[in-house]
Amino acid sequence: MVSVCPIATIHAPAERVWNFLSDPSNYALWWDTQTRSIMPQGPAQPGQKIYAETTVLGKQWSVIVIVEKVIKVERKIDLTTMLPFGITVHNHITCGSLDNGDCQVSFG
Repeated sequence: MVSVCPIATIHAPAERVWNFLSDPSNYALWWDTQTRSIMPQGPAQPGQKIYAETTVLGKQWSVIVIVEKVIKVERKIDLTTMLPFGITVHNHITCGSLDNGDCQVSFG
């Protein structure tokens, strides 16, 4: 099992960043995948499915992401990502405030 959790400091208020991260229509702007459809549309919500495609080695691969849990007050989203070859990844997005008005985002 491999566990990684990239963390970044963002020079913007946590609420503004959370609004961006909690909208799956923005995901193609920050991950290496093109979103094909989101069912149902709208902000991240449990049960929501994001159908996407990525290109690796010149071949297109399907990716399905299921939103498992959204905790708005804690600015957390739990996702299950299903990749080719039966690979399943459990991702967690968190967005926390820092003292100086910036925020810290983790994805892992």
